[in-house]
Amino acid sequence: MHFLLLGATGRVGTRVLERALADNHKVTALVRNPQKVNQRSEQLTLLQGDACHPGDIRHSLESVDVVISCLNTDGGTVLTESIPLLIEAMKEQGVRRIVTIGTAGILQSQEHPGLLRYETPDTRRSSTRAAEEHRKAWELLQASGLSWTVVCPTYLPDGEALGTYRVAREFLPEDGKSISVGDTADFTYSVACSQEYVGCRAGLAY
Repeated sequence: MHFLLLGATGRVGTRVLERALADNHKVTALVRNPQKVNQRSEQLTLLQGDACHPGDIRHSLESVDVVISCLNTDGGTVLTESIPLLIEAMKEQGVRRIVTIGTAGILQSQEHPGLLRYETPDTRRSSTRAAEEHRKAWELLQASGLSWTVVCPTYLPDGEALGTYRVAREFLPEDGKSISVGDTADFTYSVACSQEYVGCRAGLAY
């Protein structure tokens, strides 16, 4: 399988890259600074570029089977700028499958039907800006007609993959408090290798 990986230098993206290369998949990583990628492999193609640049996105999608986006909000609008470009280029090149990282804030609330978790009165978020970015990205994927999955981890401390975690469609697993970077990467990679959780948000927690 040939993956396009965005966000390969981030916490989750670095581990997704390790897993994919360990399984001998081809990976194209579009990164702003290739020097930040520590992995080297004959299966890895590093492209220097910007996920918010249409030409860079189109070029990076050549011969790709699946897109994995581990981009975060980066304090700005990178998600809502890049996702429309990605959707358009994927349709042009016939790439159907995309798995992205979101946030548990855009999952449905258990206690407040009709609201997302970040919209509830008891949310502890001091700012909803990042959640709103993730929401817009999810809504664009919903309307895209692509085979999408948005992985929505809750509190995300550094840590290795334990391999034992809970997943819920559209909701956060009950009383879920955290999920490690390692297990988030493990789940993201496994979903990208399959047709599981297509067309839904997958809440992730221990």
